[in-house]
Amino acid sequence: MSKASEHIQSILPDFKPEVAIILGSGLGEFADLVENATKISYNDLEGFPSAGVAGHAGQLVCGNIGKTNVIVAQGRAHFYEHGDASVMDPVIEAFHTLGCHTLVVTNAAGGLNTDYEPGSVMIINDHINYAATSPLIGKEGNERFVGMVDAYDPAIRERLHNIAKQEEIDVSEGVYMWFTGPHFETPAEIRMAKMLGASAVGMSTVPEVILARFYGLKVAGLSNITNLGAGLSDEKLSHEHTMAMAGKGAQKIAAILKTYLSEGAL
Repeated sequence: MSKASEHIQSILPDFKPEVAIILGSGLGEFADLVENATKISYNDLEGFPSAGVAGHAGQLVCGNIGKTNVIVAQGRAHFYEHGDASVMDPVIEAFHTLGCHTLVVTNAAGGLNTDYEPGSVMIINDHINYAATSPLIGKEGNERFVGMVDAYDPAIRERLHNIAKQEEIDVSEGVYMWFTGPHFETPAEIRMAKMLGASAVGMSTVPEVILARFYGLKVAGLSNITNLGAGLSDEKLSHEHTMAMAGKGAQKIAAILKTYLSEGAL
């Protein structure tokens, strides 16, 4: 067991988490839904990265949402901050060690479908690792050769669709393409991404999904579409714009996940 996991257990000896959730840009307020909450700063957990991007608080919020015990990671570290695809490895390892069976990843993303509007929600059904690197580089043993078919659990995706329909929230489903960032994509790169079958682009998520599959966790992913990709609209892209547009979609994602967790997660 890692020292980070031991520290969490020393604070919460009877806490047995089931689902871990990583919150993307503009989604931090979801943590307010956690009941009986205990907050633990990343700075107090050995090996955990600092979250150096606006909108990422850099703390774990442990408690329950309805029937499900959760660990909510309020913020992530990105490849573009450190040049290291494995920067979130200590976080995902701790989730696994503490007993989580599922990881839910969320992100703010640029939509490639012109029908998408700011505030649209996309359930991720697959990804394209355009960064062409892996958080498993350097690990040893045959376990590092991780299969990625159905990396985004089909049963959970179906459950999320049903909840969205029940809550009268329009959602789509599609492929997320990981660019390293921190710069935004060019119009030519967006055209390429569409040709390759991507539905949304972003600068996170994929390393965490690969790590989760390595540790045997089921995965669900939700993208908050905050803008259209470069060249698909007249919007000037910036992180400030992403944060400003994140609120509407964040409310929809929060509603879907609250119901999913309140009823007891798969």
